[in-house]
Amino acid sequence: MLSIRTAEPRDVGVLRTMIHEMAEYERLPVVITDDRLAQDGFGARPEFRALLAEWDEQPAGYAFFYNCYSTFRGRGLFLEDLYVGTEFRGKRIGDALLARVAGIALVENCFGIMMNVLEWNRPAIGFFRNRGIRFLDDWKTGCLDGEALRAAAMDH
Repeated sequence: MLSIRTAEPRDVGVLRTMIHEMAEYERLPVVITDDRLAQDGFGARPEFRALLAEWDEQPAGYAFFYNCYSTFRGRGLFLEDLYVGTEFRGKRIGDALLARVAGIALVENCFGIMMNVLEWNRPAIGFFRNRGIRFLDDWKTGCLDGEALRAAAMDH
């Protein structure tokens, strides 16, 4: 039986484990720690929200999202991660998580939900396309980090 609830501080270890599972699949490095997740998600000024999906009381997946803003459209949500553990796929858990985030977006009067999907991740692209998500292929995602970030900060 599926249940979805708002993640709580006690869920940090479970969330971190699933983040590592997702990162392994996506071949991405992870540097996040339990302490950082706890501080950033459940501290005085939360930077993200998370939903935890459980199947028969076992952690099955999660959705991480946060507020974003478009100067053209106003308030939105950014879906950072939507993950369902391998053994729980095919049970419509991803649909349920996406529906819950979409419901939050509607209640909070958001224009929509933004997201990034790795170009090679065809299963994820198919999942989202089948649910009406439009990919903005004419937009490129950028990231200023590492030495380039430090150099940019030095240019006053």
